[in-house]
Order: sequence, then C-alpha cells, then structure tokens
Amino acid sequence: MIEPLIKVNDLSFEYKLNNKTSIPVLKGVSFDIFPGEYVAIVGHNGSGKSTLSKHLNGILKPSSGDVLVSGSNTKELQMLREIRQKVGMVFQHPDNQIVATIVEDDVAFGLENIEIPAATMKDRIDYALEAVGMSEFRQRPPHHLSGGQKQRVAIAGIIAMKPDCLVLDEATSMLDTYGRRDILNVVRELNDDGMTIVSVTHHMSEVAEASRVIVIEQGQIVMDGSPREIFQQYERMQQLKLDIPVASRLARLIHEYDEEFQSDLIRNNEIIQEVVRLSAKRGVFVG
Repeated sequence: MIEPLIKVNDLSFEYKLNNKTSIPVLKGVSFDIFPGEYVAIVGHNGSGKSTLSKHLNGILKPSSGDVLVSGSNTKELQMLREIRQKVGMVFQHPDNQIVATIVEDDVAFGLENIEIPAATMKDRIDYALEAVGMSEFRQRPPHHLSGGQKQRVAIAGIIAMKPDCLVLDEATSMLDTYGRRDILNVVRELNDDGMTIVSVTHHMSEVAEASRVIVIEQGQIVMDGSPREIFQQYERMQQLKLDIPVASRLARLIHEYDEEFQSDLIRNNEIIQEVVRLSAKRGVFVG
C-alpha cells in the first residue's frame, strides 16, 4: 500500500492578534497527498487556502492537529530542514524569492544552504534551468527578466533541490496569460516526470489540469474530487462563489441544445475533439 507523502490530520490554525484575541482560519482539516498527485486547492479570498499551503512544509505550525511529511511532523524543529527539502514552495511574487544578481547564482543559493557539494551543484543547476527553459538566461540579471521568467527562476531554485513535492501558492496570479501558460507547461512536465504538485490558485483553467481538487470554504474542506467531478457540481460551485472553466460552461450550454454533446468537458481541447467526433458521426466535414 502506498503511504501518503503529506498527511494532514485534524489541522486547526488561528492567527493570534494578542494574548486575548485570535482569528480562527483552519478548522479540523484532514486529507492525504500521495506521491505523484497533482492537487489543486481552491477557495475564494479568505477561505484559508493559502494558510493551508504554508502548513505543508512547516512555514506555519498547527494550533492543533498535525502535518506529517514522509512521517516527519512539522512541529519538530529538528526535522524542518529535511521537510523543506522534500516540500518546496513557490510564492505569488517571484521577486521575494530571488536573492542573487545573476540567474544561476540564484538557483545555486538554495543548494549552498543545504550544503550540496560543488561538484554536484553544477549538474543540479543545469538540470533545473533546463527543466524550466531558462538555460540561455543563466548569466542574466534577474531584474532584466519578465515576470514569467522570474517565476521560472524561482521554480528552478526549488527544483534544483530535487524536492518530492512542489507547492505553488498563487504562483501564477501576477502573470499575464502567456506567462501563466508557460509556468503551467513547466509544472505539467514536472508532474509527468513524477513530482508531486500542490497548486493554490483561483484560475480554473489551471485547476482543470490537476488530477484532484480540494475546495476550501471558511477554513474547512467542503469538496474533494477530480476536476471533472467538481465542475459538474455547477450549482454548488456558484454557492461557494467559485467559477468553472470556460470550456466547462461552453460544454453545458451546447449540451442544452444538443444532448449528444458531452456536458462534462473541462478543457478547450476536449471541446474541439467533441466537435470533430460529432461532425464525423453526422457526416459533416470540419475544415
């Protein structure tokens, strides 16, 4: 039986304003993340999704309950270094994670902190820059790069440490459509190569790429399933003030006029494939 990579058990968390006042954010959250999964965590602003993501590698500690990474508890200070090598995080603003004046030096920074030997470090840097498509920019100053390129460098700095899991906390929210697409392609390739991905996002087109969706509302898990299962619950998503992908809305609308058209499609390419399928079935040429 496969053991969870991350196990969240009855996690509750509250921000303390002072000795007498605190704000509850997470309330009894439990779930497992298994090796190789691609999990999207969604919820409207203030739902607790970003707070939850910061518990996955010990940036925040539970007020009660536990978070285990490969069996190690994030409350154990002596285990934090090992936990953060297993679970790396990329945040919304790449400038907050870039510390060096040259791209390859920035990727090397995390490796130096975990004392990777110099002989191994070059191979790790080459691997990470190649993985995110930034090899040709290795001698560039990061401040000369676009937002999407900076985010690629931030991801390279994490994957150079070869974590088992990459957590993206709204990592594409500041990017334009092209930058977001590029980062999504990198993330998909990493997952195809076996890396576990956890993505906190409000872009439903990104959620459609995941293998599993966890929906957070008022600090609790209210839905957990595949993207197709979640997006089929259109009325429930509306109640939660969450959108569904354009492709999913389009499939539902077409299905209302043509019952043969599948209503559970969630990606743009699926819409195209369904049009081609029905056209061929009905002897209609699609050029």
